[in-house]
Amino acid sequence: MSIFDQKVIKYEMKPLSSLEKVFPDETPVYRMECQMLSGLWGETVSFQVAYTGDFVMRERLDVRVVSELAEHVHVRTVEMVPVGRATNGIVDDNYLKTISGLYPDLLKDLKDGKVIVYSRQWRSLWVDVDITNEIPAGEYEIELQLIKEGEVVCSAKQKATVIGTELPKLDIMHTEWMHADCLADYYHVEVFSEEHWKLLGNYFQEYVKRDCNMMLTPLFTSPLDTAIGLERTTCQLIDVEVKDGEYVFGFEKLKRWIDLCKKCGIEYFEMSHLFSQWGAKYAPKVVATVNGKKEKIFGWHTPAVGEYTKFLESFLPQLTAKIRKWEIADVTYFHISDEPREEHLESYKAAKESLGNMLDGFHTFDALSSYEFYRHGLIDKPVPGNNEIEEFLANGLTDMWTYYCTGQFYEVSNRFMSMPSARNRIYGVQLYKYKIIGVLHWGYNFYNSQYSIEHINPYEVTDAAGAFPSGDPFLVYPGENGQPEESLRMMVHDEAMTDLRALKLLESLTSREHVMELIEGNLPEPLTFKRYPKSDMYLIQLRDRVNREIKELTAERK
Repeated sequence: MSIFDQKVIKYEMKPLSSLEKVFPDETPVYRMECQMLSGLWGETVSFQVAYTGDFVMRERLDVRVVSELAEHVHVRTVEMVPVGRATNGIVDDNYLKTISGLYPDLLKDLKDGKVIVYSRQWRSLWVDVDITNEIPAGEYEIELQLIKEGEVVCSAKQKATVIGTELPKLDIMHTEWMHADCLADYYHVEVFSEEHWKLLGNYFQEYVKRDCNMMLTPLFTSPLDTAIGLERTTCQLIDVEVKDGEYVFGFEKLKRWIDLCKKCGIEYFEMSHLFSQWGAKYAPKVVATVNGKKEKIFGWHTPAVGEYTKFLESFLPQLTAKIRKWEIADVTYFHISDEPREEHLESYKAAKESLGNMLDGFHTFDALSSYEFYRHGLIDKPVPGNNEIEEFLANGLTDMWTYYCTGQFYEVSNRFMSMPSARNRIYGVQLYKYKIIGVLHWGYNFYNSQYSIEHINPYEVTDAAGAFPSGDPFLVYPGENGQPEESLRMMVHDEAMTDLRALKLLESLTSREHVMELIEGNLPEPLTFKRYPKSDMYLIQLRDRVNREIKELTAERK
């Protein structure tokens, strides 16, 4: 008899909340108080089931869902991905790990309905329940089973409560910057070919499904994260021809983009930056047909003010006329330049003034870290980082936007892979308290290295080639057949948005004071962008309380 025959095979499964991150070498702890799961019609609620086995090699077992809700349940594996840069070096006490390694992030559909169980390693299944209004209100049980040769070898159960009230749609603006060139580069298709348009449609649909409602629109090739002197793959929706010394524009591709966005459910349009990043000193790359040939007529070699000004004087009036004709003027926003700082004051001012009154009547906004820069009156709508926003609020600004990225790594909420998921999800509660009207992030699908020096494979490189903490450059992975694969971070971020929607629904049924009492009533200090509960339990219990009150109050009205 061999040692293989002597081994007694054991399996184990544990239900966990969506806020856990399961590492192979750490035994997850089942916490009953964190297993409260409820949702309203129109939202996706999620939980996890951790699993392991004790045997010699590995096994491939069938996964079966047993529930009245089975047709509404979607099961995926949480795959480990490589994290090269886990942090920015300076860390607070709210990180899970600070070292390179394999981290749970990628959500992958089961292949042939099976999962690989690794010997003496913990992994997890991610379970989504899509709650539609076809599901009667009530309590349901969901059982996940591991099946070997037709026999159940292990199982775990989770209860879920469906509340028979529709969750209202998100009423703030939410943009995660879509990099259309990165899709063309990764899938090796021509920009704005039919294959590219199909890819865009697939990604737009996932984008909207996860509560994103504003789309970055590449009028010309994005001037974002591009090294001075280098350029990204040409990706411009506006056709340009230089004819007899005049500029002639074609808007057909832009109209197709707008129509596709609308079809997928996009509500707001964010026109790409009219000037270069880090100071608005240069024009973005613009390619035109000159004497029958494609030519780069503007770019790093072109000052922001000069011939490019004449170009804009011809282009912008025609663009804004089209936008009005298409009846999207009220939901269209323009960018000048990304992240200007005080040392860029003069160049930004010159670029802004070169526009004259061409954007009068339109919203303009830009990411901004310095209140001192804003004080000069050059930005109509600042979008400060969540680590800087309190200064703006203290100075009386209202109707505020905010964002975070690689620079927001200390104390504030963010979604790096090295951070606990609660630090991602608390964002929704913070947005509610401060009446934020819009949120922005630069990396929905940035599949380049920093400065776009080279393209990367996001399944192998998650930190923009060592530049940013893993989890900052993208939320979705470029899956097979042109379909995006979601991340654990994407789903938790969506939970933050649904929390915000539920808080606003409860406010409409009670009062803002009542909701704020639920949020802060038992806290030792008021919640801020830098001070907030760090436990999973706080978020889970808060949402459970909100849902129970919504259930009671809407039942009274029916």
